[in-house]
Amino acid sequence: MAGSTKTARSSEGRMPLREHLLEIRKRLFLVSCGLVVGAIGGWFLYEPLLSALQAPLEAAAAAQNKVINLNYSGMATALDMKIKVSLFLGVLVTCPWWLYQLWAFITPGLTRKERRYAVGFLGASVPLFLGGVALAWWVLPHAVDILAAFVPEGATNLTDAQGYLSFVMRLVLAFGLAFVLPVVLVALNFAGLVRSTALLAGWRWAVLIAFVFAAVMTPTPDALTMIFVALPICVLYFGAVGIAILRDRSTDKRRAAALSGA
Repeated sequence: MAGSTKTARSSEGRMPLREHLLEIRKRLFLVSCGLVVGAIGGWFLYEPLLSALQAPLEAAAAAQNKVINLNYSGMATALDMKIKVSLFLGVLVTCPWWLYQLWAFITPGLTRKERRYAVGFLGASVPLFLGGVALAWWVLPHAVDILAAFVPEGATNLTDAQGYLSFVMRLVLAFGLAFVLPVVLVALNFAGLVRSTALLAGWRWAVLIAFVFAAVMTPTPDALTMIFVALPICVLYFGAVGIAILRDRSTDKRRAAALSGA
């Protein structure tokens, strides 16, 4: 019986729905285990990470001569903050692990020869995700400085600690995942799920979404910052389209050669 379950996949790497669901459950479990391990490490690095998160608030307070502090509104808020910050660091530190699980889930859709590209997908995804995180970290002080400027003179800004942490987490993870999305598109193309023609046809929507994303995630009044954020996303998208075009041409040529030979 065990041998029959292992052969549930077809020779083309396709899996039935039940196998897909079991595979998703397996990958989610492994991702959860990795996040727990990363969060344990984050627990011991809580103090320096919290200081880094508070640095933009302190810089804005010093530059604008205002009182801006984090406010812990409940008895359990400090503990809750420590858990969330630890998990946040766990997500960042274990990005190679959970990105690998993503590609491990996608690769059954590829042929045995094509699965070696999963190494390339992972090798591209990790630096791109970290590049998105770095860009978000660059945007964060500018966003805090602009938002703090709306505080009236003489007023005290007691920022809710959990609300501020949620803002930072959404900003950092959104930028990281946005930078990984082009690699996902390439992987879907390699798996035969998306053609390059479909990606190219939607380039206007992709550019629009990139600029809307940049406008929403960078709450600053200047257009230059928005352009600096949107341009790398657009470049990565068109790079993914270019790779998909080359891949489709190569696949079409092999198919045409096989048909002519038959």
